[in-house]
Amino acid sequence: MTSVETSYLPVLVTGVTGVPGFNFYAWAKSIYPGSIVAIRPTETWRMKGDGIYAIDPEDSSSMQRLFEKYKFKSVLNATGSCALKACELNPDLAMKTNVASAEVVSSLCSKFKARLVHISSDLVFSGKCGNGKYLETSEVDPVTNYGKTMVAGEQMVQRNCPSAAILRISLPMGPSFNGHAGAIDWIESRFKKSKPATLYYDEVRSPTYVEDMNKVFEIFLQRDQNGIFHFGGPRYLSLFQIGQIVNKMGGYDPTLLHGCPRMAAGPIPPRAGNVTMISEKLEKVLGFSPFRSWPYSDEFVPQDREWHFQRETPHNFSPSFLKHHLYRHSAIVPEPSDYLVQSRHRSVSMLSPNI
Repeated sequence: MTSVETSYLPVLVTGVTGVPGFNFYAWAKSIYPGSIVAIRPTETWRMKGDGIYAIDPEDSSSMQRLFEKYKFKSVLNATGSCALKACELNPDLAMKTNVASAEVVSSLCSKFKARLVHISSDLVFSGKCGNGKYLETSEVDPVTNYGKTMVAGEQMVQRNCPSAAILRISLPMGPSFNGHAGAIDWIESRFKKSKPATLYYDEVRSPTYVEDMNKVFEIFLQRDQNGIFHFGGPRYLSLFQIGQIVNKMGGYDPTLLHGCPRMAAGPIPPRAGNVTMISEKLEKVLGFSPFRSWPYSDEFVPQDREWHFQRETPHNFSPSFLKHHLYRHSAIVPEPSDYLVQSRHRSVSMLSPNI
């Protein structure tokens, strides 16, 4: 971390298997080794790393023991299932992952007087207004079980831990430890296998570099601002445009990318529209703008629906080029292979330490 202030250490990072949690954990522990603890779901046994425990965050007894052991001063609660279809088909899973976990974590933070920064989502909105640009005061109206449970998780945090800060993020742009979570990795995983990806012209988001997220998470873990803050990047892009960028900059076959209006998609999961957010409140609290547009260069922004077919540029578009421009704009991001157990079988050595 960049600050000399350490009163918020040790930090617990939940949801370390997700893109924001994974990238913050790797970044923070490289600067404060021994002061960053993380938890992963018990079923995600392929993830390894210093200070990572196999605990489901809704397991209140195990979480209590972890808090008693480390006496956390702050918690970044990045737990949440953003698998839209899975949440739609299995509401109990969505409730357990997005609500029950928030209840346990917020209750323990209140009990142990730990600073809580809770990550929520732009999909608490439907996008039906058509214009996006949601404020913190805008009425929530989610269209998916995921969005509905994220709203319920926010309410749980506000009830149990009123001093917490809730950051509604959009698409976190960075690597995932398993290579297929998150926007970039999922889209690229299709193209790598020469499989098509169908994305929507009219679902619009506020993508944000994970390295910019890391800095804001650090600041909020140290401060005492409470309430809801929108935390989305300044460049608004449709999912189809994001697919164009990944396709072109990765040097993949442009015919693999398909587009359609979201109403032409199947009924499960329902799709949101323009859920872009205004983040002026967060910028005012910080005293500066923490955002670099994603992607950071205007030349990498699609101009029309055929833009990704055009490859007559001086750039050597490739997976390596993609990695160095879409995962990051300046800082080094983690190598997922450093955290991935390669063996096909479990062993005692692969399991996280007991508490």
